[in-house]
Amino acid sequence: MKKIVLACTVLLLGVILFTQFGDYLTLTSMQQNLAQFQDWRDQQPILVTLVFFVLYVLMTALSIPGATLLTLAGGALFGLAWGLAIISFASTLGATLAFIGARFFLRDWVQKRFHQRLKAINQGVEKDGGFYLFTLRLVPVFPFFLINLLMGLTPIKTWTFYWVSQVGMLAGTAVYVNAGTQLAQIDSLSSIVSPSLLASFALLGIFPWIAKLVLGFIKKRRVYEQHQPPKHFDRNLIVLGGGAAGLVSAYIAATVKAKVTLIEQQHMGGDCLNFGCVPSKALIKSAKVAHQMRHAERYGLTNATPEFSFKTVMARVQDVISQIEPHDSIERYTNLGVDVRQGHAKLIDPWTVRITSPDGSEDTLTSRSIVIATGARPFVPKMKGLDDVPYVTSDTLWQTFKDLDVPPKRLLVLGGGPIGCELSQALQRLGSQVTLLEKSESLLSREDKDVSSLVKDKLAAEGIDIRLQTHATHFVFEDGQASVYASEKGKESRIEFDYVLLALGRQARLEGFGLEELGIPCERTIETNAFLETLYPNILAAGDVAGPYQLTHVAAHQAWYASVNALFGQLKRFKADYRVIPAVTFVEPQVARVGLNEAEANAQNIDYEVTVYDVSDLDRAITESQATGFIKVLTEPNKDRILGVTIVAEQAGEMLPEFVLAMKHGLGLNKVLGTIHAYPTWAEANKYAAGEWKKSHAPKAIMTWLARYHAWRRRS
Repeated sequence: MKKIVLACTVLLLGVILFTQFGDYLTLTSMQQNLAQFQDWRDQQPILVTLVFFVLYVLMTALSIPGATLLTLAGGALFGLAWGLAIISFASTLGATLAFIGARFFLRDWVQKRFHQRLKAINQGVEKDGGFYLFTLRLVPVFPFFLINLLMGLTPIKTWTFYWVSQVGMLAGTAVYVNAGTQLAQIDSLSSIVSPSLLASFALLGIFPWIAKLVLGFIKKRRVYEQHQPPKHFDRNLIVLGGGAAGLVSAYIAATVKAKVTLIEQQHMGGDCLNFGCVPSKALIKSAKVAHQMRHAERYGLTNATPEFSFKTVMARVQDVISQIEPHDSIERYTNLGVDVRQGHAKLIDPWTVRITSPDGSEDTLTSRSIVIATGARPFVPKMKGLDDVPYVTSDTLWQTFKDLDVPPKRLLVLGGGPIGCELSQALQRLGSQVTLLEKSESLLSREDKDVSSLVKDKLAAEGIDIRLQTHATHFVFEDGQASVYASEKGKESRIEFDYVLLALGRQARLEGFGLEELGIPCERTIETNAFLETLYPNILAAGDVAGPYQLTHVAAHQAWYASVNALFGQLKRFKADYRVIPAVTFVEPQVARVGLNEAEANAQNIDYEVTVYDVSDLDRAITESQATGFIKVLTEPNKDRILGVTIVAEQAGEMLPEFVLAMKHGLGLNKVLGTIHAYPTWAEANKYAAGEWKKSHAPKAIMTWLARYHAWRRRS
């Protein structure tokens, strides 16, 4: 269909350009034939009007030069009012057809090829496309035909393009139509587009920006109209929450000498230090050592059954937390210049925070800006019988299990995401019999099927009972025994357990901070704009409470934008950058990823090439008897530009940063291949993956001639 339409368009264009029709599209010709055209208009006004309208639409739709002359002719033939009406609608209709043509023929190809680079532009056009189009329409420095074609490649809606073009081109069209009424006196087109006229257009171009500022001011006043700001402020910044996002926000504020207060209700360091990243990785290490002891023969040693007290293992976990705790302590941040308060914080108005201390006393502080970084908590579903059985979450298991001499004999885990998989493997290795229920058809459902399958096979080989496409329906506690009834593809089964670990995701902490009272939209997370500002521009959010990623390093990343925009937003604001986000799941082998995987690329209709390097060929992997896994690199077709990388390997998390750096700074696989990697290291696998790509893109013709050249050299 596209080929037929394109052929007809080219044929029509050829007829117009290579016939005598083009001779009429000159200023001299129009001036000479003006009287004849006016006679035709007087004799057949409707027909001449219709022919002129269709001709104008076709020329605009096909981006044929001469629209300016036709506009002048329209003014001369029909006068200012009627000519403006005809040309305004004809030009807009033609521009819209050109827009649709560019979208029909080119957009899919352009978006596929340059998707990552166009992502920010697409988002901007979706949000403010009408405004930018209006600005471009007012400024004649940008050729209108080019605007038509380029906007067709973006996600702007066709109706939006039409009406904005109709309004935006009106002023410029009126100038040219008016000039056309004096067609006989015009010496050249340059006499129309004079410096003074261009300056007038430039002023018109500034108008929407001024309008945007005015609208922003009005919107801001409307948002704050029910609140009276204080005459002076106690603080430059108040931060709610002492996790990763809150700590970084407070640190930055103190560094730039702002007066900042950090309020934390429970533990400094947040979930990552106290319940998440740190304790889970400490537990995983102990479990790994126990697993290696059982399989010591891999290393030429004798297998041994590890003897340990689970209580001692859990004590080590707490000791690790204690050693890292000073990094996030009240003392450290106080020494940095942060006013740290322990207690519950609640927003009273957009500038005032009430702090309720553990002893019940209250205090209020005012601040120019506020950053909400209250984090997230494990999701606990409302399920029949759950409160009757012993259950833990990734937050509570550390306190619940710390006094157990042995790990739970039978552990049920609900959820096959990163947390569920990590803790299932660790506790299985420490002696629990783990049953893992996952309602989807694969573990780590956001990863590619080959990754999920490898992880599933590894966990199953270690004895974990994995049940996919299975969900718990209800719990019972009878005769001192906890059980769950689970549905697996329509068949119900009963599973007994000692504890159930809920690993069903995390939800933002939104309640009790005054968000609802202030009308700040917050359903699953706090709604923010690209600058992390909420409904009230002086209140920002960062970390898990803001989304879209629940990762400690992303929370810290967002905190930079939130704090800088909060403190300096009146001078310069920065949009949060999510282009290159790494993530690691710490099962064994680890799963690390940055950018797109195949599932995401296919879902977004992005063309890509895949290069895979199997780590079974890596010397370091062989020496450590950990030769399981692979590196998968997605690149643009026939280019070394990296779209995404997935690594499954013993040290995948440590191998990933090289690719993160490369993607962040636009370095391709050729650069990775040309970098010296120490031998023997896991990071060498990155170079070999780049080498696999290079081999598959070696120029065959040149290789053939090189073979002939070397053969000739041997004979000579």
